[in-house]
Order: sequence, then structure tokens, then C-alpha cells
Amino acid sequence: MAAPVAAQGAYDEPPALSIRPFALGTVQSFTAVDTFDAVFGRTYEGFFGGGVQAVVHDRYFVELTASRFKRTGQQAFISGGQKFSLGIPQTVTITPLEVTAGYRFKLSPRVRPYAAVGVGLYKYLQESDFADPNAPPPARGVDLDTRHVGFVVNGGVEFRAHRWFGVGADVQYTHVPGILGSGGVSQQAGENDLGGVAARLKLIVGR
Repeated sequence: MAAPVAAQGAYDEPPALSIRPFALGTVQSFTAVDTFDAVFGRTYEGFFGGGVQAVVHDRYFVELTASRFKRTGQQAFISGGQKFSLGIPQTVTITPLEVTAGYRFKLSPRVRPYAAVGVGLYKYLQESDFADPNAPPPARGVDLDTRHVGFVVNGGVEFRAHRWFGVGADVQYTHVPGILGSGGVSQQAGENDLGGVAARLKLIVGR
């Protein structure tokens, strides 16, 4: 009689409703490759954040995620297909707030593939030294401070290491038009999408 109890172990039946917080790390390859390469010297960047997930009957879920990226590069311009740095520091901060809904497939008690779609609100802040030509150095001014709604889709797998702990790995695509492309190097490159393809890792607490 003891053997079946032990076999159930850490992977017994989950509750009807589970609220699960998680930490999140993301590496995103941006669609605006020329813009990010000109300003930061590379086309991918890291985001860090977290969120909370509500799972119903271990199948349906709704997820709220907040993350942030901040890095300082240099103002640049594009001419004749060539990128030129202006030597003026420029700091970009991107803060996504995303809501998705999805479905978890029951491959096994420990391995749960999933897919989700949703929307996000993306805050974009761009600051440069000497953005205000009338301000004394070392002044920093705001070049652009805006928000825009985007589209989100992702899919991946959650591995249950324990009934109270899991690791999720997925690939996410975002499409965020309208923030870039109105001026500066992004306009010169003809790029207006702040989205891209990201690899994400989630450390999940909860059943």
C-alpha cells in the first residue's frame, strides 16, 4: 500500500485554480536590426522582470508579465547604407507590460507544452546628453517618451522539478509598430517595429 503513495509523490493532482508567481529573463533579437546595431553595436538585448500566472484545471492560463531593458549607447545616423556614430551618449529604456492567455498540453505530469497569445503595452524612453541645446552640460534631456500597444504570441515547455517549482522555456514573437520610425536613425533605416523574437526563461513557484 505504501508504493502507490510514494509513486504519487511530488506530482499529485494540481488544484482547480493555481496562482503562480515567477521570475523572468529574456534575450530579444529586435526586428529593427539597423537601428539597434547603429546605436548599441548589436541587434539583441536582455530584459529582466517577473509576473504572475493563474492556471485553471492545469490547462487554461492567464499570465501578466512586466519586464525592463535599459542600456546606454550612442546617437548615430545612416548615410549611403553606412552607420556613423555621433559620440553622444543615448540611453534607451523599454518597459513591456504584457497580458496573454493560453493552453497547457498534457504531455506528462512533469512536461507541459503550452501556447499563448495576447497584447502588451510598451513604454519607450529615449534620453540623450545635450538633447536640449540650450541646457548647460552635462545636461540630459528626453528625446522621446511614448507608449504603444503591441501583439504577443509565444509557445514553449514547462518542466516540473517539484510540485511547488517549475522552469518554463519558450520563444516569443512581438509586433510593436508605431514607436520607432518617426525620426532619427530608425527613420533613416525605415524601421518602425520595436518588437522581435525572444528566448525566455521563467522560474515558477506554485503548483
